[in-house]
Amino acid sequence: MDESEERLKMNEGTGMSSPPSDTELTLRAQAGEAPALGLLLARHQAGMRAVALNLLGHVPDVDDVLQDAALVALRRIGDVRDPEVVGAWLRMVVRNGCRMRLRTAPVLPIADESAIPSGGLTPEQAIETNALRDWVWHAMDRLSPPLRWALMLRHFSSLTSYAQISAACDVPVGTVRSRLSQARAKMAEALLATAGLAHDDAAARTAASRREAIETLAAAARGTFAEVVTDRWSPHAELIGGQGQRGGRDFAIRGMEGDLEAGVRQRFADAVAGRDLVIWEMDLISPADDPYHCPPSVVWLMTLHQGRVQRVRLFHPGADESPAM
Repeated sequence: MDESEERLKMNEGTGMSSPPSDTELTLRAQAGEAPALGLLLARHQAGMRAVALNLLGHVPDVDDVLQDAALVALRRIGDVRDPEVVGAWLRMVVRNGCRMRLRTAPVLPIADESAIPSGGLTPEQAIETNALRDWVWHAMDRLSPPLRWALMLRHFSSLTSYAQISAACDVPVGTVRSRLSQARAKMAEALLATAGLAHDDAAARTAASRREAIETLAAAARGTFAEVVTDRWSPHAELIGGQGQRGGRDFAIRGMEGDLEAGVRQRFADAVAGRDLVIWEMDLISPADDPYHCPPSVVWLMTLHQGRVQRVRLFHPGADESPAM
């Protein structure tokens, strides 16, 4: 723990007569001190929540808006011109987030699925363009795998609806809502707990995963997918196919080779990588003489162990998104 962080924690947490002011914390946050920003968010959390509750009522979107507001603060704390009124600025961020949701929300019951507003700042955009994104990813990696899967799919993949996440994770929609709620609450705690720690380069990790996905497809096209699986997959790796079929490495190799023989090709679309959870999204291209041979896309949900693939679940968006009950 460096001297500035220790002083912040002592002043804020021990009841000293002169805790750091909003101005001091804001200036330190603008200088890149993550602990200062964490303390600012914690200090003004009650006021931010009050604004969201006043505009949205007691609905699940309140937690979504607060999480998005924290990410906006990570990205735009440097825009605060008057550090003395940073609390009002944070509440304004929440207010704008609420108004965006009210403008874009479909007229559906609260229990139905909802999507991220298309016109505002998404969590992915905030993190990818933020110098503190590594802190956020480090905090997220402290969550349990079920919570991380829900959070990664919701905010960093094309599977944003509750029904899609339910189908991809093979759990009821109610479980998805519960996991997202728990994940948001624990993320706030994890951000504060990891503020002063060294963080991995999250952007580099995802970039490496994207290269690996592209290389994997290129190897498959060359007929060397088996070599990739042998090199990068655990000997005891498990593959769960799109129809629920299960098998090991040989099953994965046969499946890829069978698709290629049928004229089916996979084209890389996107990837996002946590410490040990990885999402690859691929377009599926059917043969010209059989354009409906396969679904339009497939998502690889991969669990890693010591850097090697331990488990892969393949999911075809839109193929079967009926929520489990």
